Amino acid sequence: MKAAQHTEPLSFHAEGPVWWPDDGSALANSLRWVDLTRGRVLTLTAAGVSHADVGGPVAAFLRPRAGGGAAVVTEHGLSLSRDPALSDLRPALSVLDDPGVRFNEGGASPTGSLLCGSMRYDQAHGGAVLLEVTPELEVRTVRRGLTVSNGIDWSPDGTLAYHNDTPARRTTVSPWDPETGLGEPRTLFALDERDGAIGPDGLCVDSEGRVWTAIYGGSRVECREPSGRLAEVVELPVTNVTACAFGGERLDELFITTTRENVPAGSQPQAGAVFTVKPGAVGRPVRPFAG
Repeated sequence: MKAAQHTEPLSFHAEGPVWWPDDGSALANSLRWVDLTRGRVLTLTAAGVSHADVGGPVAAFLRPRAGGGAAVVTEHGLSLSRDPALSDLRPALSVLDDPGVRFNEGGASPTGSLLCGSMRYDQAHGGAVLLEVTPELEVRTVRRGLTVSNGIDWSPDGTLAYHNDTPARRTTVSPWDPETGLGEPRTLFALDERDGAIGPDGLCVDSEGRVWTAIYGGSRVECREPSGRLAEVVELPVTNVTACAFGGERLDELFITTTRENVPAGSQPQAGAVFTVKPGAVGRPVRPFAG
């Protein structure tokens, strides 16, 4: 199946799409995403697209807060706002102290914590980690030795966590325990050696437990059964596909972000746009940060 262009190419590096919950605000039931390396959050409503700057060079990802407002993971830390529109966004926690490392991608766990992945600016092998930020703003390292930590999401029953380290060219699955967190990973799937794609980027899990993974450098999103079997492929007209999330009134639309990063100047004019497709699957409401 093929995805259709949903927005203009508004971003240089679109990432982290999220369907905003019905929180009673003007942004309820809207599509939001980040222009990661420009430090912006974009929001698409019936009135059009608006953007909010996060006060720094990186907006890694955002999630709603359980008590209202939004949490935004930035270059080196976490910022919080009581306003979903981010009018009062303020730094709440500084986490990374190495200027050569930044946050990249993450998500909210079944226990309400944030799992935040990092990467080195030079993408040095093994220079990244996956950190957990609890609702009490305590930080612990849950995985070391990563290179470009990317998409993370959980099975519908919350017992499994799926995670990507893009240059490793595989998606892993780990047990998830509310008390102890991530267990030992195993490979869910790995890209074929003959595949010219760079690797799996962002991912999301639908209501039946299937894993939808953006393949960076591969012009597609792959849907995998919990067994790892390839079930569906969504094709895109641009090379570098970054992330995906379900949304829409019935959570039956897959929104897919793309990037102009590593795209030759003057080529792929749709790169940086958001695309959409109705793949015959239904997603789940976004998990909020409990802090």
